[in-house]
Formats: sequence, C-alpha cells, structure tokens
Amino acid sequence: MSIAKVIEVLCEGKSIEDALESGIREASKTVKNIKQIDVKWIHANVQNDRIVKYRVNAKISFVIDH
Repeated sequence: MSIAKVIEVLCEGKSIEDALESGIREASKTVKNIKQIDVKWIHANVQNDRIVKYRVNAKISFVIDH
C-alpha cells in the first residue's frame, strides 16, 4: 500500500508552464517521488496592458517511503 502526501505551493513564471515547472523544481529539492501537480488558481500580473508574470497556487502530491 502506498501513502501519498500533498503540499501546497505558490510559484511564478513568465508562462503558466514556467510557473508550474519552477514549483516542481523547488519542491523536488526537499520532496522525492512527486507524482502530480493540481492547479488551484492562476493569477496574471499586468503592466502596460501586457501580462508580465503568472502566479500559480498548486497542490503537489508525492508518495512517501515507509
């Protein structure tokens, strides 16, 4: 039987994909066996009528060894 845990992260990037990748990259420094990321919400920062940055709130699921 596997046991999974979930952590919530806030990440940002120049695209939604970049933001999610940065969240996974940072989480993987201390968490192993990451299996999934679920997006909770997405915000975009706008300057001069252009999107300059995305912020994503996501939940990362990982399996723990026991």
